[in-house]
Amino acid sequence: QVQLVESGGGLVQPGGSLRLSCAASRIIFSLYTMAWYRQAPGKERELVATITRGGSTNYADSVKGRFTISRDNDKSTVYLQMNSLKPEDTAVYSCNRAPGTTRWDWGQGTQVTVSS
Repeated sequence: QVQLVESGGGLVQPGGSLRLSCAASRIIFSLYTMAWYRQAPGKERELVATITRGGSTNYADSVKGRFTISRDNDKSTVYLQMNSLKPEDTAVYSCNRAPGTTRWDWGQGTQVTVSS
């Protein structure tokens, strides 16, 4: 069974930065397009960014120019560098396969809170 372990969240002031990590195990990580998602309180989970096997990326309009997704296949890890954070970025962030695929069981996610 695939395991996804997210880390790197925390409390940060508006304008600050965080780097999230998601380590996957029990899969051949390099075969999969990966994605970051987030879910704010009272809202549905939304797609934040995707990265293909070859490293091509796509972003939600709300984070374009501020967030960067990357991956290290040797470490079976996907990252999300988040800069210029805004209060509306507050959410639980999780990683998984890209939309349109059969997603794995979700990890625990990592809480990001942007507040002064």
